[in-house]
Amino acid sequence: MKMKSQATMICCLMFFLSTECSHYRSKIHLKAGDKLQSPEGKPKTGRIQEKCHGPCISSSNCSRPCAKDFRGEIGFTCNQKKWQKSTETCTSLSVEKLFKDSTGASRLSVAAASIPLHILDFRAPETIENVAQGIRKNCPLDYACIIDVVKSSETTSGNIAFIVELLKNISTDLSDDVTREKMKSYSEVANHILDTAAISNWAFIPNKNASSDLLQSVNLFARHLHIHNKSENIVNELFIQTKGFHINHNTSEKSLNFSMSTNNTTEDILGMVQIPRQELRKLWPNASRAISIAFPTLGAILREAHLQNVSLPRPVNGLVLSVVLPEKLQEIVLTFEKINKSRNARAQCVGWHSKKRRWDEKACQMISDIKNEVKCRCNYTSTVMSFSILMSPKSMTDKVLDYITCIGLSVSILSLVLCLIIEATVWSRVVVTEISYMRHVCIVNIAVSLLTANVWFIIGSNFNPKAQDSNVCVAVTFFSHFFYLSLFFWMLFKALLIIYGILVIFRRMMKSRMMVIGFAIGYGCPLIIAVTTVAITEPKKGYMRLEACWLNWDNTKALLAFAIPALVIVAVNLIVVLVVAINTQRPSIGSSKSQDVAIIMRISKNVAILTPLLGLTWGFGIATLIEGTSLTFHIIFALLNAFQGFFILLFGTIMDHKIRDALRMRMSSLKGKSRAAENASLSPTNGSKLMNRQG
Repeated sequence: MKMKSQATMICCLMFFLSTECSHYRSKIHLKAGDKLQSPEGKPKTGRIQEKCHGPCISSSNCSRPCAKDFRGEIGFTCNQKKWQKSTETCTSLSVEKLFKDSTGASRLSVAAASIPLHILDFRAPETIENVAQGIRKNCPLDYACIIDVVKSSETTSGNIAFIVELLKNISTDLSDDVTREKMKSYSEVANHILDTAAISNWAFIPNKNASSDLLQSVNLFARHLHIHNKSENIVNELFIQTKGFHINHNTSEKSLNFSMSTNNTTEDILGMVQIPRQELRKLWPNASRAISIAFPTLGAILREAHLQNVSLPRPVNGLVLSVVLPEKLQEIVLTFEKINKSRNARAQCVGWHSKKRRWDEKACQMISDIKNEVKCRCNYTSTVMSFSILMSPKSMTDKVLDYITCIGLSVSILSLVLCLIIEATVWSRVVVTEISYMRHVCIVNIAVSLLTANVWFIIGSNFNPKAQDSNVCVAVTFFSHFFYLSLFFWMLFKALLIIYGILVIFRRMMKSRMMVIGFAIGYGCPLIIAVTTVAITEPKKGYMRLEACWLNWDNTKALLAFAIPALVIVAVNLIVVLVVAINTQRPSIGSSKSQDVAIIMRISKNVAILTPLLGLTWGFGIATLIEGTSLTFHIIFALLNAFQGFFILLFGTIMDHKIRDALRMRMSSLKGKSRAAENASLSPTNGSKLMNRQG
């Protein structure tokens, strides 16, 4: 019986090697207490069609078999009382299948001698160790015999892991004489598993170093590539490109340019590798070669090894550029176009450390980060050959600006509400002339416009245009634009009112006519600009930004519809301050020293009131629109703009002596009424009436 059992095992092993074990019984691993589940039905693809049926206990695991013609299994983990896919080793590829169609007969002998025993555990794809012999026998010149089989395979996690091992073995055993044809075939195989359709399946590969192994294998293979012409475009696949050229001591500054798409729908992302002239001078006169490889999707696949005090994962925001250079060259300059072009997407230049299997910030220094383009200076070594840019986490500076804005907006809104309450309280006492009436109309409308604009700003800052209805974001952008413009135009009307007041023109104008002019300027002009802006830019989908509910800048420059009026009004208000200062300095007849002191006080008061009310603080806001502006401008603008409501309350209301006098009179009137009521309640007449009632 024992010999019979051994013979049966040997037969089984031979049967497995000759038929790929297409008929097998997969094992189901359940925790104690779970019922053994048998596969029901026959799924048509490598991905399992049903999850585990056993009880879902927190952190417990189970597995299900792959579909027909696939070896391996799919692992599930219980998370929040639901079975969630955690690993997948379903593979339809094998060493035998790679070379079976080359001669019409099985080529298992190529790999049979080196297949380890653990291949019989179907939970992992088979290890490929001797594929080199099969390639040498069938397609030694160009490796083309494996391309069709690989490209026709489904990109399951198991097949991806198989292909990574395949490329790894080729780089190790067949990289002694790499020609252009071999590099093209090698890249076609890599391109298959770098496709955007395969990205999601990389997460379920049990070997978490698979992506790093792929990058290292490609770099190793490219090291042995021979270049015959001065400059070559060697590989031009969708998801991997390779270029190279000859360099020597006398070569001028060289660059390699790439343009690739991260998927089939988006615009191309640019990348460039430059070798500075001072580095090229280090070379010998005889020719050397420089090779660069670009990957648009690899950044989404690369998984970093865990590192303390580093936030993982860190999104890659550009092409991954690998370089192969002579040993004497140590410094290169790389230019990356950002994938995420948000103004908040700050860049960090990094290099991939192949031994540590993570991005190394020390490998690169940022030269510039202007608009959507980042330039980095990086150190090239044998362990750091690949480079990219990461989306750096939010800096402390951003948090400080957020705190300033949040606190400032809260104070501003409360100040504006208090300003409106005070105006309503003293209105009848301060609007005694046409000039004073229109002055307070301006203050009220400035407060209402800024208050409403702040409310829309808060709504917009808590709205995600990518995840929510874009039409709502269009409405938020429109009303924010309109009310901020209204704030500016009421400030403009306030300035014009002061100018005409000095020139003694408004004294002859009727109040109704002044109101019409005021509302036409304060709300009519902003409405025309806001409606025109949305009508022109929204049909082209260029009205608002992708990452925020505010006017677009990158595509249609819609932000100019806010910046230009603001800039013009700020300039006019500066002129108004100058005119007021000049006019108040002209001494009246019979002026004395005391009158000179009074004139200086009036100038100071006018400047103190006009500066915040007429939007001079927005001059710093215009400066922040320029890329690369100093952080000081951002902080000053955040402070002045966020607290502008407080400035309106302080300089436009509280510091006005007429309003203070009216408030005192109002308070005195209220106190007088209160005392009269108390006296009336304590008078003898009321006392006698009370005694009579008690009697």
